[in-house]
Amino acid sequence: MDQQNDELLKRISKLVRQNQELIEYHERLTKENDKLQAKIVNYKAILAEMKDKGAEIDESLIDRPRSLKFKMTTVLFANIHGFSRIDDGMDSEKLMDELDQVLWQFDELLKKYNIHKIKTIGDSYMCAGGIPVKNITNPVQVVLAALMMRQYLVYLQKSGKSGQNIWELKIGIHTGPVTADMVGKRKVAYDIKGDTVNIASRMESSGEVGKILISVMTYELVKEFYICDYYGKLPVKYKGDLEMFEVRGLRPEFSVNGEGQVPNDMFETKFKLIQFTDIQEIILDKLEKELPKYLYYHNVKHTVDVVTEVELIGWAEGCTDDEILLLKTAGLLHDAGHTIAYDKHEELGCGMAREFLPKYGYPEEQIEKICEIIMSTRMPPKPENLLERIICDSDLDYLGRSDMIPVSNTLYKELKEQNKIGTFNDWNKLQIKFISGHQYFTETARSLREVNKQKQIERIKKLIVGE
Repeated sequence: MDQQNDELLKRISKLVRQNQELIEYHERLTKENDKLQAKIVNYKAILAEMKDKGAEIDESLIDRPRSLKFKMTTVLFANIHGFSRIDDGMDSEKLMDELDQVLWQFDELLKKYNIHKIKTIGDSYMCAGGIPVKNITNPVQVVLAALMMRQYLVYLQKSGKSGQNIWELKIGIHTGPVTADMVGKRKVAYDIKGDTVNIASRMESSGEVGKILISVMTYELVKEFYICDYYGKLPVKYKGDLEMFEVRGLRPEFSVNGEGQVPNDMFETKFKLIQFTDIQEIILDKLEKELPKYLYYHNVKHTVDVVTEVELIGWAEGCTDDEILLLKTAGLLHDAGHTIAYDKHEELGCGMAREFLPKYGYPEEQIEKICEIIMSTRMPPKPENLLERIICDSDLDYLGRSDMIPVSNTLYKELKEQNKIGTFNDWNKLQIKFISGHQYFTETARSLREVNKQKQIERIKKLIVGE
């Protein structure tokens, strides 16, 4: 029992720290965004002034920057070997059709795994994850795409659909910063450059046919998903020797039938828990920009608090990874409907979930469960299962916290500005009635928060004038 309590305290400490770090990060991001917007406005003004003075300016330059920097991009170089094995007796036109089919299949894989194709030159293929939309999942996605590329060529050979069975593949992958130059006017594409590109290319050249080589940088970001063997070192100018690893396949626990080839549901859940960081950044940014200014309580901080709390209570209540994912996603979106309207914001939040989450691979079944969890936060709360009980307790966690009164005052201020509440005395009387009738639903919340509620009632009574 003591060991369980110690573990719970460690989780609480970690989540509280992550909560504070996220709030500080968001504030920093907002300031950086303001600076960037100021630079963009100045950039547009300069171009517009040059145009007014008679300079020939590409109109597209006024609306978008032409060069972007990405701190974490995973670059894949693939070489489809086969041309060297062609002889005079082979049907060259048919072979070229086969190669086109292979490249088309690779393009489809990139779409599936949210990877951007850079270019194809003959039998060489280059793509990158993490552009043009930044994300932290791109190393996992690119390595998975590489495995699927290799598996497709094996399938062609075994199925007999490749008439000559001459196509083989070798791949090099490296993760690091790149500069992406936008090219094209009607259809925007990207050309990337930098050491990351050069290292990925050299890794592909250093490998053997049939192998997928990744740098130590990529390895550290994907090793919990894939089985990788140490391969050797690659000399890199000004950087010393770079360790390389060969990707064998998915770890058995993350693959269908443990064969290491096709990802299973456990892989998808673990991947989405990592991807949640990207989703959270997008939603919090949306809330920061679009929530009405009078939402002093239902603001970004409240959403962060709920996301933190559902994870804490969820782990303590023995939830699975899949259930934690549902809880965190519901917690993130449970008040997002406030960007549209104050009343019935839960229904509006569910509409946003149904529109937004499919883009990140959430199946319909998961989305509907998330919506059910969101809807359970309507007042008065009437949860029907464990996940709903957890989010309801998390949503009203402040009732048993030491900062309950200042937090509740922000809710009063929010309601007062909308003419939804009377005097401060009226509010405090309502608070006493609500807290007296409220009870936490989970054992974890009761043990952590219930003890403080009676103290809160006594404190609020002292604030009521005339009684």
